[in-house]
Amino acid sequence: MTSTLTDGFSRHLTYLRLSVTDFCNFRCQYCLPNGYQGRRPDDELTLAEIATLITAFAKLGTKKIRLTGGEPSIRKDISDIIATAKHTQGIDTVAITSNGYKLGKHIQNWQQAGLDQLNLSIDSFTPDVFKKITGFDILPQLLQDVDRLLTNTDIRLKMNAILMAQTAYDTLISALDYIKQRPISFRFIEFMQTSDNADLFFAQHAQTPLISQHLIKNGWQAIQRGITDGPAIEYCHPDYAGRIGIIAPYAPQFCDSCNRLRVSSQGKIHLCLFDNASYDIRPYLQNDDVEGLIDALQTLMPIKPEHHHLQQQDSGLMHNLSLIGG
Repeated sequence: MTSTLTDGFSRHLTYLRLSVTDFCNFRCQYCLPNGYQGRRPDDELTLAEIATLITAFAKLGTKKIRLTGGEPSIRKDISDIIATAKHTQGIDTVAITSNGYKLGKHIQNWQQAGLDQLNLSIDSFTPDVFKKITGFDILPQLLQDVDRLLTNTDIRLKMNAILMAQTAYDTLISALDYIKQRPISFRFIEFMQTSDNADLFFAQHAQTPLISQHLIKNGWQAIQRGITDGPAIEYCHPDYAGRIGIIAPYAPQFCDSCNRLRVSSQGKIHLCLFDNASYDIRPYLQNDDVEGLIDALQTLMPIKPEHHHLQQQDSGLMHNLSLIGG
């Protein structure tokens, strides 16, 4: 039995993105503009199931776990999930992606649980624009909480903004000013089309050259990616404490270095974010069957697709990105 997950294209899969809920309390224009519909599911993975899952992935060479949603902080046991991942032998990095709602009340617990990295969604540094995009008027408080986190913890911080045509340049200029003295990686994510946001996609989709050309023109240089890093191309500048990153899923060869697998909050594995199928691994989790899960994961590796089909307006099962956290 091999000790790593390797797909049919010789890509080593060392990074697991685990959705712990698909519920989100925000109403972001590009994801859930009308809010979460229906009741929050009552069959989300339990802490014990999550422990089994992470143990199996760690035995297969996974080094990094990212907890996503929906909004993962709505789970009352999120600190326990962080600690479970952090204390699993073989896991080097535990990260969480959050909208930052009430971040201040979570900081200490997440630090104590062993969180290594936090990714926050900050789609604008202008309060009115932030409120228009997300439906929540919390930007001033959120930025205060960010400074508390930077001052009082050793959690590495990244910020994400969806690259939208109307706000891209203003957000870039604001982000450059913000990271001048703060060790934050601020990443622009190219707008991805799903079946629920097609009209907005065609109105707002902005290409990443706007960002990269501005950076290069002003003395920024691209950094080589690490083996467990996400898909961002990051740029650094000697006069800045922070970095700027670009995640461009429509770029040629974007999928060539894919190192990620995704598991939903109901225990289904997605071999690609935009695949047309998912695979139920929950029976192994319910039975604490680590070895059975290892065999199942290895069996799936030859069918992991080489790339997505976003260029053909095919987003697979992804009606919206809250389903599995992007």
